[in-house]
Amino acid sequence: MGKNSKDKRDMYYRKAKEQGFRARSAFKLLQLNDDFHFLDDPNLKRVVDLCAAPGSWSQVLSQKLFDGKTAEEIKDRKIVAVDLQPMSPINHVTTLQADITHPKTLKRILDLFGNEKADFVCSDGAPDVTGLHDLDEYVQQQLIMSALQLTACILKKGGIFVAKIFRGRDIDMLYSQLGYLFDKVVCAKPKSSRGTSLEAFIVCIGYNPPSDWVSTLDVNSSVEEFFSGCHMSKLSIHDKLPSWQEDERTIAKFMSCGNLESFDSDATYHLDDFKEDLNTSLDPVQSPTNPPYKKALELKRSGKLTRAV
Repeated sequence: MGKNSKDKRDMYYRKAKEQGFRARSAFKLLQLNDDFHFLDDPNLKRVVDLCAAPGSWSQVLSQKLFDGKTAEEIKDRKIVAVDLQPMSPINHVTTLQADITHPKTLKRILDLFGNEKADFVCSDGAPDVTGLHDLDEYVQQQLIMSALQLTACILKKGGIFVAKIFRGRDIDMLYSQLGYLFDKVVCAKPKSSRGTSLEAFIVCIGYNPPSDWVSTLDVNSSVEEFFSGCHMSKLSIHDKLPSWQEDERTIAKFMSCGNLESFDSDATYHLDDFKEDLNTSLDPVQSPTNPPYKKALELKRSGKLTRAV
């Protein structure tokens, strides 16, 4: 969680520090749950958090599934968090430093669940944005499809999938693809998500894949090959364009999440307006995560990384 001038004015950043969350994004999941209540289901037992680092969503999941619950209520409940980045431990959460696209990751999760399917899968992952919106939207959509492949192999029928999206001109295709696998697809914008951002969250309810389709994760298979046999495969991109025909446009229902008393993520608040002491500086709960390219930058600065001639 960065600390720039916008963060210092951001009430959600301050509240995350006060409440011990590792990032302000924890409030996004909380506000989504305020409207959809997917974490309040007493039958929710097996949860997977993809692209989980630094772990704010896993913290929320741990609180919702375990805090204040009786031993009988938490029996057989498990949370698995997956990310390529290392994560500091979280109570009741099993962390896997692994690639969500690899079949070995799928096997490890199923082993932890005793070969039972997950009830809920979420992903708050996003690429390092470049500022080129078309490129950022494309890379984000590929990340969602990677998460969706793993989800198709691990989510039980009737389960829920929640993921971050970047809304753009081609988002209709993603809505259509998800509509083949889920009974209901909703695009939601939590109040803690800045209005100036294209970020939103897709809430997919009622996993219901075709009965004759078997999902098999293979590291050597493309997205199109993975969804071969599923109706959504016809929406994939081919080398040769098929004959043109106008399809009905798919528009997902859009809703804002969070009650009227929620803070505005784009507003600046005066500290005098609040009784609690917001000037208190809290120690970070986790050291900053290291991006994969950090070591390469250090080698380049030291002159040890040179281009071959």
